[in-house]
Amino acid sequence: MGGYPWVYSNEIAMDLASKALNPGVVVTLDTAGGEGQATAHFNPHTLIAARVLEFAPDRTIDREWFKSKLERALALRTRLFDAPYYRLVHAEGDGLPGLVIDRFGDVAVVQPNTAGMAAACADIVAALAELIAPRAVVVRGDSAARALEGLDDQISMAHGTLDGPVEVKEGGCTFFADLTQGQKTGWFFDQRDNRAFIAGLARGGSSLLDLYTHTGGFAVAAAKAGAVNVTAVDGSALALELAQKAAQASGVADRCAFTKSDVFDYLTHAAGTGAKYDIVVADPPAFVKSRKDLKPGLQGYRKLARLCAPLVAPGGFLLMASCSHNAGLADFNSSVVRGLDDTHRTGRLIRTSGAGADHPVHAHLPETAYLKAVTYQLD
Repeated sequence: MGGYPWVYSNEIAMDLASKALNPGVVVTLDTAGGEGQATAHFNPHTLIAARVLEFAPDRTIDREWFKSKLERALALRTRLFDAPYYRLVHAEGDGLPGLVIDRFGDVAVVQPNTAGMAAACADIVAALAELIAPRAVVVRGDSAARALEGLDDQISMAHGTLDGPVEVKEGGCTFFADLTQGQKTGWFFDQRDNRAFIAGLARGGSSLLDLYTHTGGFAVAAAKAGAVNVTAVDGSALALELAQKAAQASGVADRCAFTKSDVFDYLTHAAGTGAKYDIVVADPPAFVKSRKDLKPGLQGYRKLARLCAPLVAPGGFLLMASCSHNAGLADFNSSVVRGLDDTHRTGRLIRTSGAGADHPVHAHLPETAYLKAVTYQLD
């Protein structure tokens, strides 16, 4: 198997006994000659039929096994960060395929995105409780990936209670995440390094336009660093309420304006006003959710770059991000460049980046490096 953690259905002898197994069951993968290769979660109804848990046969996958994996993940984050706000488990990158856990101080969000992790959720929550003693654990079973596994959407409190959004501490700012109704787990830890980079560029009284601001990550961080004119746009009223709350809690409400709008509509209108910003950030939701969406998705990134570019002041900066793992960096960047060309703007690529170190990439699975961002300085 060479370390590759996925086995596709056409690589497995799908006899009647295999097809009858319950989705999410733990199995041993054997060669055609009967030699044991790995222990895996198995789902006979999906394209990725087996997800490797251990490259050894007949391993016991129980609460103690999960606890040992979580201990290793926690040890890495403890070395990386001074405060407990991070992605604790990044699926295959941490040897736990299909599982995401984000930590917000003494609260955790668990995302079991495969049938195997959904079946093991009680053991995962119990192991997590032993390890970090959270006051609350939310299970967010509402990702799009679950439908491919034959799983229903479910959001529940597995432990403790919550009385509203929780605080997120980052870069001297206080943000707020809605762990039960917000997008994904309620906060995007993956953009931490990019937020810090943009905040550094914003020092000295810059103006900034933050598109798809969600709960104000780029906007508030830039204002805290010294940006004096920050405009943040999003289509979600709930997200914008939390962004405004973050601006107030971080002491920068007087520098930030929040607008509810479709981003493309906003950009079209703004172009007619002659508005210019020192920095424009565009961090949209996934435009390429599957391979069939690649062509229209790349066209969407090109259009977004074309609409953003006229709003960037000469010598200013444009950061564009993509969280679509089906769109590779080369294709994504090419779309951005074409969008710039459409407006006859020239410039230089000054930074190519991805997710932070709490999103480790599996050595054999480039899909785990889903986030990519490019920053251009425009003439």
